[in-house]
Amino acid sequence: MPTTDEQTHRWDEVLDTLVDLLPAGSASVVVDGAVGQPATLADRLAAHLRASGRPCSRLTDATPLSDEDVWLADRATETVAIADGPRWRAHPPAGRWDVVIWLRPGPGAEPDADVVVDLHDPCWPVIRHVTGRLTGRGRHWYLAECQAFFAVRADTWDTRFGDELPAYASAVADAGIPSGATVVDAGCGTGRALPALRTAVGSAGLVIGLDLTPQMLAKARPRSRMAGAHLVLGDARQLPLAAGAVDAVFAAGLVMHLPDFTAGLGELARVTRPRGRLIIFHPSGRIALAARHGRALRPDEPLSESQLEPRLAASGWRLTTYDDPPDRFLAVATRTDDVI
Repeated sequence: MPTTDEQTHRWDEVLDTLVDLLPAGSASVVVDGAVGQPATLADRLAAHLRASGRPCSRLTDATPLSDEDVWLADRATETVAIADGPRWRAHPPAGRWDVVIWLRPGPGAEPDADVVVDLHDPCWPVIRHVTGRLTGRGRHWYLAECQAFFAVRADTWDTRFGDELPAYASAVADAGIPSGATVVDAGCGTGRALPALRTAVGSAGLVIGLDLTPQMLAKARPRSRMAGAHLVLGDARQLPLAAGAVDAVFAAGLVMHLPDFTAGLGELARVTRPRGRLIIFHPSGRIALAARHGRALRPDEPLSESQLEPRLAASGWRLTTYDDPPDRFLAVATRTDDVI
């Protein structure tokens, strides 16, 4: 568990966010997933709830029936019941769990859960998913958690993925961004697309690299200088750009990190001029990416053509190119004349 002040602070941030996300009133919560971790998180979450002034019953395997009886007797109050492990998850008190928290030890599939916490590094937890019905209470969770996820990866990002630069250049070339255009690389990371974007728009064009994480932008500075690009610290969900300010948006690995996929597409449409372009890219195809994360590809995933096309249409885009071979994913959409 935490060994430094920074790691302790990260854990406290996650626990405070989980407390904020829980429904008001009496509620039941189960923590499951990574072996050896659910009980620890459940204990810490219970302690944080009590410290916030909210009563909490800890349902354990030691005396399950008496624990459950105590909580059921107190359900009219603000008491939160917290349990852990597959045994409790399979037998929820009162028929269902109000919140299921899944601890993920690394890339891979997880069962249906309301909150997913990444514990690839047990000293650096990161909340990676929150179901829509809970986000109204913890509306600011995404910003801190996204920054925490990418900040610790910035130093090694190019070491792990540096060989993907030709794929970026090829995708930008195939997207047909016009010379002289203004283009924003939304979620630019270490700036791998910036040189190719400069080549596409030429000396008369404007290239902007935007990212939420200061550490990623620091790594992007050498490429931004080489490409003559401007770097901006900002959130792709609320872009610091005027409506219709750009001719093209390049989004590599961005949209699947947004908590609201369709709303994110709408914000990208807001800043794009009519007949401008959106380039959604990933340097591996969906099948290869799913295999890397240890899961099977599902036909209802947001980036499947049948799902992506109507979501784009609802957000002010018309899908014009859809290419999903093993070595890349590339979807290009044109901004419609409709005002979103």
